[in-house]
Amino acid sequence: METLPRETIVDVLESRLREDILSGRHPTGSYLPPERQLAEGYGVTRTTLKHAFGRLVQAGLLETRHGVGTRVRDFARLGGADLLPMLVRHSPDWLGEIFEVRRSIGALIAERAALKATRKQRAELRELLAAVGDAEGVDAVQLADVEVHRALARATGNRVYSLLTNTLFNAYLPLRSHLVGPFLDAAAAHARLEPVVAAVSAGDGPAARAAADAYLAATERIMLKGLGIA
Repeated sequence: METLPRETIVDVLESRLREDILSGRHPTGSYLPPERQLAEGYGVTRTTLKHAFGRLVQAGLLETRHGVGTRVRDFARLGGADLLPMLVRHSPDWLGEIFEVRRSIGALIAERAALKATRKQRAELRELLAAVGDAEGVDAVQLADVEVHRALARATGNRVYSLLTNTLFNAYLPLRSHLVGPFLDAAAAHARLEPVVAAVSAGDGPAARAAADAYLAATERIMLKGLGIA
């Protein structure tokens, strides 16, 4: 069994501050109270507060100006997709928008992969697809499925698609255990994904796009049902 990480006081404070920012207790554009006042309010030292601030600055939620103060950043306007895992943890409502992007980007990636994939990449896709059907246990099936999509993104020849794919998968992580519906049966997971790999292997762009769209729509319905949304 994997040892669970122990939370430090900085971890707890970072989480509290993050939730207070995302919930609007500290509104976008506002300056946080002076450090001494804020530290006393949370019952921590100023050193602990500074460490938590540093993490939230790095995460894109705060910005600090020497001699001026610490302000809540307009992350919705200025932030990047790396904020998605944090936002999903705060509110699962983000999943609907993530799924929308997943469908459009995933279908485009499959089409581009069909047109750009090398012979070696097509062979790799077939091997990874077989691994989905051979996987034992829901976790292994889910991870094998992920590797097929990473390979599809690589096969486009565009590294940005790979980064976008990784970003979307990272966004799922906070709720991953609730999104296992499509992967409970390895044979069924293989059957859903097989038309996508077949179309890419055949070099048929329109067919790959259509197959990917069908796959993404089907798995989205199953995942949302598992979350009690559909």
